[in-house]
Parts: sequence; C-alpha cells; structure tokens
Amino acid sequence: MYDCADDVLAYHDEKVTLPQSERTAMRERRDANRERLKKGLRDQDKPVPREFKSQGSYAMKTMVQHPQKDYDIDDGVYFDKEVLVGARGGEMTALQARQMVRDAIDEGSFKTPPEVRKNCVRVYYAAGYHVDVPVYRRITTKDVFGNETHHYELASSEWKRSDARDVTAWFDEENAAQSPDTGNGRQLRRITREIKKYARSRGSWSTQILSGFGITKLVTECFRGNADREDKALYDTMKAIRDRLKLNLVVEHPVTLGETITKGTDDPKARFLRDKLTEAIDNLAPLFEPDCTRGKALKCWDKVFNTTFFSDRLEKASELETKSATGASAILTSGLLSSAAAAQTAVRKEGGGRYA
Repeated sequence: MYDCADDVLAYHDEKVTLPQSERTAMRERRDANRERLKKGLRDQDKPVPREFKSQGSYAMKTMVQHPQKDYDIDDGVYFDKEVLVGARGGEMTALQARQMVRDAIDEGSFKTPPEVRKNCVRVYYAAGYHVDVPVYRRITTKDVFGNETHHYELASSEWKRSDARDVTAWFDEENAAQSPDTGNGRQLRRITREIKKYARSRGSWSTQILSGFGITKLVTECFRGNADREDKALYDTMKAIRDRLKLNLVVEHPVTLGETITKGTDDPKARFLRDKLTEAIDNLAPLFEPDCTRGKALKCWDKVFNTTFFSDRLEKASELETKSATGASAILTSGLLSSAAAAQTAVRKEGGGRYA
C-alpha cells in the first residue's frame, strides 16, 4: 500500500479534529448555558442541580470539524430524585423535569427558543452550535447495613435507567487499552474521528448514514492499529468494519445490556455505511498497484474524503521545491558574480585588463 501516512495525519490535524479556538468557544457556551440554567432555576424557586457532566462526542473528544459549525454539545444536568417534586407535591414526571429545565434556560434572549425533545432540552445558538441538555435524577438506596448505593435515570418518554458517563468511561478504557499514545494522541480516537469525518464528507449522506455513536462503537470492535502507518490503520479499520457489517448489521449499545444503536436486523443506516465503506475501499485500490505514484495515491484519498487537500499538498511541495531550486540557483549565480568581481578588482590592482 502506497505510504501516505504523513498526509493522512496532516488531514486529521488540519481538517478533522477541532481546532483549539472551536473547543474554547464550545466550552464557553457550555459554561454560559450552565450558569443560565442555575440562575433560571433559582429565580423560579426550583431545585438546584447537584452537578453537570459533559457527555457524548464532546466528552469523548471525537467531534470533527463541520463546515456549517453544526456541532452537538451534550451536557447532562443531574438532580437528586428527592428534590424533583411536582406542583402538588408528587414525584415529578420525566416530561415535567425536562419542561422545568427548558423554562429555566429560556430567559428570552434566544432567536430560536430552547425546546423540549424526547431525551433532552435543546438550546440553539446563531453560530450553528446547539447544546443538548439531558436531564437525570440520582436515586439513592440503602442496604440493611445502611450502606448507600446510587444509580441514575434519564428523563426520556419516562424515567429510564441510564447514565451517559458510563459511555464516556467505556470509550476511554477502549482507547487506552487498544492504542498506545504516539505523541499525537491515541490512534483509536484519531481513527474514530477520521471515519466519522468520512461519514460526514457528503451533505447528502447526513440523514442516511449511521450515527457517530454507532461508528464509534464499530471502531472499537474492529480497530486495526498500526503505530507506524496512520493510513494503513485507517484503511484496515474501514475494511474490518465493512466486513463486519456484511456479516451483521446490528450494533449493540456498549454499556446498556439488551439495547442496540441500530434498529432491527436490516438497519438502513448501517447498510448505507457498509456500502459507502465498500466504495471507499474500491477508491483506494490503486494504492496497492506496484506502479502507483504519489500523485495517484493522493488523488485516491481526495476521492474518499471528497476534498482536494491531499493533491494540494503535492502541489505545495512542488512549489516549494521550485522556489528552493530557484533560490539555490540565485545563490550560486550571486557567488559566481562575486568571484568575477573580485577577480576584476585584482586585475585592476595589478594594472592589467581593459581597465589599464
């Protein structure tokens, strides 16, 4: 396979992973949203959260760049069950808890008002971001010896046992166990970002292809690491995922037993991902030809990611080589002229030549 490892790493660093400026902007919006929610709850004499916890791809650090900045930041808010009491003193329903959070966040400054969704409250920002706020309650139980244990429930269509922090912990463990830190982060996390970027490389795919969470789960199942070759690790993992989906389109939830990310045994989004991975693998076939050139190889990667980034790198390298050669020629010419001038000066001093 023609070696484009440095090019794939450069693409990851420049076009896939979020730049620091974007991460900072997201963190600021997340923190502002937390303060807005706490203030709204206090002003309305509602219970104060016990804690907040970032979740999803934001917490797992697998978010990828989006041209329209359509980023989904998941930031869970946690309450003790005992404080979630309705107007008549009864236990607050899952819907009432989400409505309470929505009302506290919506202080009238948003162009698009926050809305209650099935599993969260969504807050829209003009810059393209949106913050999803899942609402949880912590349930405390005691055994016969008075020892306390806790579990968490998500405010969905009803209260459902769940805690997205378990998903973050699962991914962090998989990332650490399966891939060493190479100085540029761990490879499993990078490969996850790269395949998610591929899945978002065409706007028309957005509603047809498997979710980023589903892709993340498949990468952990099928990861084929290669510490020396980022391009080969990416190719081998894409092929392993495609082959796995040929055998079975069901993707199980990583921490919730009995729950799946896909729907049914013939999930159309998993099937779409399988077919598009087959296309990518076919587009990379020329890299295995014995006469493959760098230019041909880079065009293959361009086709996969729907970009000109890789070919542009070749053009920039050629331009630099031309400038370098031109500069070297100029230095050589300057040196020769300097030598000639020195010789003429010597002739003048000796009283010879045409200057006599």
